[in-house]
Amino acid sequence: MLVEIPVSIYRGGTSKGLFIDEANLPVEEDARNLILLKLMGSPDTRQINGLGGAVSTTSKVAIISKEVKNAWDVNYTFAQVSVDKPVVSYSGNCGNISSAVGIYAIENQLVEITSPMTKVAVYNTNTKKVINEYIPTPNGQLTYEGDFEISGVPGKGLKIELEFLDPSGAFSGKLLPTGKLKDEIDLENGNRVTVSIVDAANPLVYLKAEDLDLQGIETPEEIDSNVPLLSLLEEIRGKAAVLMGIIDDYKDSAVVTPGVPKMTLIASPIDYQTTEGVSIAANDYDLSVRMMSMQKAHKSIALTGALCTGAASYIEGTLVHDLLKNKNQDKALEIGHSSGKITVSTLAQKQDNKQEIQSVSSYRTARKLMTGTAYIEEA
Repeated sequence: MLVEIPVSIYRGGTSKGLFIDEANLPVEEDARNLILLKLMGSPDTRQINGLGGAVSTTSKVAIISKEVKNAWDVNYTFAQVSVDKPVVSYSGNCGNISSAVGIYAIENQLVEITSPMTKVAVYNTNTKKVINEYIPTPNGQLTYEGDFEISGVPGKGLKIELEFLDPSGAFSGKLLPTGKLKDEIDLENGNRVTVSIVDAANPLVYLKAEDLDLQGIETPEEIDSNVPLLSLLEEIRGKAAVLMGIIDDYKDSAVVTPGVPKMTLIASPIDYQTTEGVSIAANDYDLSVRMMSMQKAHKSIALTGALCTGAASYIEGTLVHDLLKNKNQDKALEIGHSSGKITVSTLAQKQDNKQEIQSVSSYRTARKLMTGTAYIEEA
């Protein structure tokens, strides 16, 4: 017997996922997770029996409800559904998926639409942080028309501003989860690497690409085909998770905490070509970033990863700041990734000789792809 579940599919930034009214899912987590796995068709590398797209960027779920008591408009829970494992992770948030929450709220009459712009205050339950989304609604209408382009998505669309308020400690409660600007990690091969672990919007583990004899402009395919490199990056990520107090044994990282922290390679700018064959000159961006997601190379960059990098650029002593020490911080940060570039703005001020990150923001496009009924097999 098949069970019906109302769902919508939205693209948010460079990700795509199912958007579901919280009322249509069980409250009990195990029962809810089973439904999400069935909806996506996991665990299966093809996700052939579900709605997933066989990669982490299309195996995502946004669970939405209207807020009636607090100052924000809607509550939003993000779920990352593993493609090949029976795992649903609620650790951290997805900034790209977040960019579609505001238009979902407008489409479903969860907020009052205003002209020429509608502000939607979104409370992300994963991070316990508020995201302000500013959506163009000329004449009180959501038209999806726009001329804004983002790397990694064909065509043009509506320019949506996302402002992540007080992003520090979104996962761990601290901007620097270990209390250090840099940490040393001893590897099983006898080598030692230096990382910076920063938590703003999501926690990232930064490592200079050159420390692994990489340039920092490798394609996702080059990274994913290098099995020893994947294993090494997961070891570093797992040991960083131990330093953060998330797990006790680094070998448990892929199962217990597959989504966070996110392993991130950084490098100074050099000329490179995107995965679409577009040439990017070194003087056209500030920092090269190659980010991992669910033990694979991200096809572009997670928005929360870009935002965290923007915050890290303001923290003197981090690896990110070291690579950007000559950059004018009054200007937005231009990050070069596999699919192109993304611009991030950071609002910060020093208090007691420490940088306080007030907000990080960027722009995305998003749109509704379909609304309908999904069918899963009864448990």
